[in-house]
Amino acid sequence: MQPTVSLIRANSYDLKNLRESLEALLEPLGGMRSFVKKGDRVLLKPNLLTGSRPTKECVTRPEIVYCVVQMVREAGGEPFLGDSPAFGSALGVAKANGYLPLLEELNLPITEFSGKRYQTVSEQFNHLLLSPEAMNADVIINLPKLKSHVQLTMTMGVKNLFGCVPGKMKAWWHTEAGKDSARFGQMLVETARIINPKLTILDGIIGHEGNGPSGGEPRQLGVLAASSDVFALDRAIAEIVNVDPLLVPTLAASMRLGLCSNLAAIDFPLLQPQDLKVLDWRLPDRMMPIDFGLPRVLKSTFKHFYIRFIKEPLAAYSSR
Repeated sequence: MQPTVSLIRANSYDLKNLRESLEALLEPLGGMRSFVKKGDRVLLKPNLLTGSRPTKECVTRPEIVYCVVQMVREAGGEPFLGDSPAFGSALGVAKANGYLPLLEELNLPITEFSGKRYQTVSEQFNHLLLSPEAMNADVIINLPKLKSHVQLTMTMGVKNLFGCVPGKMKAWWHTEAGKDSARFGQMLVETARIINPKLTILDGIIGHEGNGPSGGEPRQLGVLAASSDVFALDRAIAEIVNVDPLLVPTLAASMRLGLCSNLAAIDFPLLQPQDLKVLDWRLPDRMMPIDFGLPRVLKSTFKHFYIRFIKEPLAAYSSR
């Protein structure tokens, strides 16, 4: 079946304008009711990378989540938000990035991911751990942020699903598979295939270019994208920002596995990638190794636990 990727121009996070944009974006895909049925438990998986740079557009905007929550509830679904940030808790990162006023208004639950073993579609990754909170949802809606990435060139829909790997297991995978970028990219692709989000909506209104995923700068791009096929969506976005897909390990792996061969295989019912193309998107100044050595794993683990179990609780206590 030919994948469909819906692309539109959108330049505002104003809630009214954004809601209209999202409705227009999903209309060619059948609207939210094509993905969510009455009574479905719906995981919304944004990019909640870090709470340390809240003005740098490192995370999915809360306004995107707000509008999607409304649309899911109108379709009869029961949404909840979940992620496993690199550092700290989902609640702590959401709070640092201005999520709480909107989420409290909507009374939206925030779930912290834990770990459980799931058999993958590939024997070489059969020890992959995924969150049962994610895997037990009836529907997963993937809400990535468009960013450059110092290890993977770009992070889009496929990479965002790595957040369903709980806690510091992500650092372990950097160590286990990170010595070979092709293997690491395939691991991410296999992860996305298992999770199998029903819908991906990419936040590219303001992206994050340069030394991402957190060390770069905001870039007004004016793009929203949606698809039931996360691999096709990522391929389209790489075309928009004029990045060779073979430089992106997740795209190279998905193409090698026959999951998204070329643009001609994708249906674009609204705008075409060339209608949104930019030629000066900034990639990282230099690429960093994917592999995490033992000292880095230990440092990362300490930082994660310090933020989640000391810094965040102290901040919550002092704000009472």
